[in-house]
Amino acid sequence: MNTKPRPNHPQYLRVLAGMTPEQRLLKAFELSEMSREVFLAGLRQRFPDLDEEARWKIYLERIATCRSRSC
Repeated sequence: MNTKPRPNHPQYLRVLAGMTPEQRLLKAFELSEMSREVFLAGLRQRFPDLDEEARWKIYLERIATCRSRSC
């Protein structure tokens, strides 16, 4: 169970409730893109000597591992 305090959660739910389905979908795409960018930035920092293709391969492998574990 997640016990981390989330004081803004009710406000977040109100904002979501006020959005159209299209807006919620676009926000989901935006958040997915942001997550991917942050993940890749972390790989660039962790593996500065690798080229983008090698980092992309690591990214795909880790995403596949996470999906198989239902992370």
